[in-house]
Amino acid sequence: MAQSTGAETQDWVSRYADDVIAESERRAPGKPVVVASGLSPSGPIHLGNLREVMTPHLVADEVRRRGYEVRHLISWDDYDRYRKVPAGVPGTDASWAEHIGKPLTSVPAPAGSEYPNWAEHFKAAMIDALGELGVEFDGISQTEQYTSGVYREQILHAMKHRGDIDAILDQYRTKKAPAKKQQQGQKPVDEAELEAAEGSGAASEDDGSGGAGGYYPYKPFCGECGKDLTTVTSYDDATTELSYTCTVDGFTETVRLSEFNRGKLVWKVDWPMRWAFEGVIFEPSGVDHSSPGSSFQVGGQIVELFGGKQPIGPMYAFVGISGMAKMSSSKGGVPTPADALQIMEPQLLRWLYARRRPNQSFKIAFDQEIQRLYDEWDKLAGKVADGSVLPADAAAYMRAVGTAAGELPRTPRPLPYRTLASVADITAGHEDQALRILGELDPENPVTTLDEVRPRLDRADAWISKYVPAESRTVVRSEPDTEALAALDDDARESLRLLLEGLDSHWSLDGLTHLVYGVPKVQAGFSPDATPKELPPEIKTAQRSFFALLYHLLVGRDTGPRLPTLLLAVGAERVRSLLGA
Repeated sequence: MAQSTGAETQDWVSRYADDVIAESERRAPGKPVVVASGLSPSGPIHLGNLREVMTPHLVADEVRRRGYEVRHLISWDDYDRYRKVPAGVPGTDASWAEHIGKPLTSVPAPAGSEYPNWAEHFKAAMIDALGELGVEFDGISQTEQYTSGVYREQILHAMKHRGDIDAILDQYRTKKAPAKKQQQGQKPVDEAELEAAEGSGAASEDDGSGGAGGYYPYKPFCGECGKDLTTVTSYDDATTELSYTCTVDGFTETVRLSEFNRGKLVWKVDWPMRWAFEGVIFEPSGVDHSSPGSSFQVGGQIVELFGGKQPIGPMYAFVGISGMAKMSSSKGGVPTPADALQIMEPQLLRWLYARRRPNQSFKIAFDQEIQRLYDEWDKLAGKVADGSVLPADAAAYMRAVGTAAGELPRTPRPLPYRTLASVADITAGHEDQALRILGELDPENPVTTLDEVRPRLDRADAWISKYVPAESRTVVRSEPDTEALAALDDDARESLRLLLEGLDSHWSLDGLTHLVYGVPKVQAGFSPDATPKELPPEIKTAQRSFFALLYHLLVGRDTGPRLPTLLLAVGAERVRSLLGA
């Protein structure tokens, strides 16, 4: 695939890549460019969280295309505290509440899971999805980092400078910050949205313990119950002796922080510490971290205490689902990337994130809208092929179909998704029937094996079976509706005669499309090739009535799959029988 430059594509990814390269050369010349994401496996990692990954991934990939070495870090915040039992997670019940306060890696996985703990259970599905999406990353377990002592120097430094950290945080404790100016295209942030955004890191955690013993930016996990419901009561900088009391069981302990590995920095200190430790140049943040006084803004000051600089990066907007409320992993039932990849190809999902600027919200369709999205995607592919595409649209397409490492696997013959969905609906998973119908769509270039239309066919089949309600599924009549046929008037009988008469000579998708739209025209005395401009408005009404008649006689409803596809699916002989021939 051709190398791209910011001047050529002029899309948001290229503009951020320009900034990232320039900033990296200022801060760390000659070193790999570091971009970062953070994900908390506190429950199903949903499609809103995926923006936390896709935004830096797309920028990192553009930087790679320009010949730079890049590290995309994904920090698995698996040492975060377990805050609540997510709703709707199979294999869990109210008893998991007893683990609230423990690190996510110390919480049992849902019953029946093959993974050793809660965090690994939810990380696994995301890792598989990222592989399918072509996302190259370096994963970092914060449990491993903290428990192995990797951050020991940073923890001791934070404790030594706890007064400075406290002073920074105190600026936001005593007064309400002014409203943040909204980025262009960004909806105002409301409280419900902030509550819903529980993806990367623990945005709602406190900023450290205070009280009689002073402020401490470090939380030990209790040596008795394993929870972080502890209060540091004293700390000695010279000896690093730290004493704490657990508010759950009253357990007290004195440890040397220079040797102790069972605790972590509070979130608003932990995040900027990692920016400095990893040398992060670019990291986006959700509105839950970007609002005034929250972790990203405060972190910009705290990071300097660790000798680092705040990453550049945009605030990203929410991702919604067609027909569903805003996503929150704690409320359950939220679609994950794995769910989306069951019903759409990776290219389409990548495109949805690539074509919108980070501060623009968008929706991912699990309802009928997915068919329109696929139509739009295929239309874009056609424009790319014939050279009529606009530069920014071409850039989004390029980023969707592949990465710097190469193109993603694609469907060899990408027939329209709505056609494949209709076939899947009508055949109910019978592959021989599906192949017969698909083979008759274009007799001059027939589909000879279902492998030609996979994986798109499988995605359409999954969408029909999982997300189309049973009452909306298509069931072809087993016997003609003799009562309805007997009650037809002369005009209706004539329309059926014209259709049946033309079946054999029009038996292809294009031919049947021409035929079913042409019957009402011919009945009204016009040519079947007459264009809408040449026809009176009544023809559209006649067409709708004719279509409703066919649907009723074939499937017992007023609507259904596109009629040409339905006719092919039913087969000529059965169509004749059901239409009274």
